[in-house]
Amino acid sequence: MDVLTDALAWLNDPLNWSGTNGVVALTLEHLRVTALAVLLAAAVSLPVGVALGHARRGATLGVVVANTTRALPTLALLTLLAATGLFGATATVLACAVFAVPPLLTNTVTGLGGVDRDVVDAARGLGMSGRRRLWAVEVPLAGPLIAAGARTAAVQVLATVPLAALVGGRSLGTVIVTGFGTQRYGQVLAGGLLVAALCLLTEGVLALAQRLLTPRGVREAGSSRRSRRSRPTPAKAAVPQAAAVAAPASRGSNGPAA
Repeated sequence: MDVLTDALAWLNDPLNWSGTNGVVALTLEHLRVTALAVLLAAAVSLPVGVALGHARRGATLGVVVANTTRALPTLALLTLLAATGLFGATATVLACAVFAVPPLLTNTVTGLGGVDRDVVDAARGLGMSGRRRLWAVEVPLAGPLIAAGARTAAVQVLATVPLAALVGGRSLGTVIVTGFGTQRYGQVLAGGLLVAALCLLTEGVLALAQRLLTPRGVREAGSSRRSRRSRPTPAKAAVPQAAAVAAPASRGSNGPAA
């Protein structure tokens, strides 16, 4: 309880919220690094994902290659970048961008590859070119899944950026690392609570934005499909089956006597 009390006291101190190393300034820097990392990952993965999903060829290989980056620990990658002379925000952006590629690429390929072929054929029958079909039909239909990948990548990066404090970067992780260095574990807990609250808030905002940006027709189609799946299948009546089984026996008993 002493650590929790110290954490609440640290959070309630106005001096910890202002200044260059205050919570407000560190939160803004945290968000800036996160946005740069996600944008860099999107600039690399979205064009590749759109090309693979539209062509419906090589998607499995692309996703497997992207998922291999999950085997790279972000802290180890930060250490390697620091060994090459990259520190601070630059190293953090590069390492977190590598971490954000898999959900963006996977969801883009899966979303475009899962577009109903009948819809694509209908667009082709209307005389749409391949490029127009891609941007007018396939991408809007795959939009919710692509947005979900971007949301996942953003929250994952947001939770990883605190490691920037270990390579000279500034983020909310600075609060945690400073607390460990001074053995003020209430400050460490306060920094952890701030990071968790920022991740939850970002998740809620991005989920709301995803819903607002999803076309109404796509939302209604998705809800109707879910309602059909959740609707219980009526059980077959046992009485007609029993009657069908009993019919031959009844016909045999009522037949003409020998």
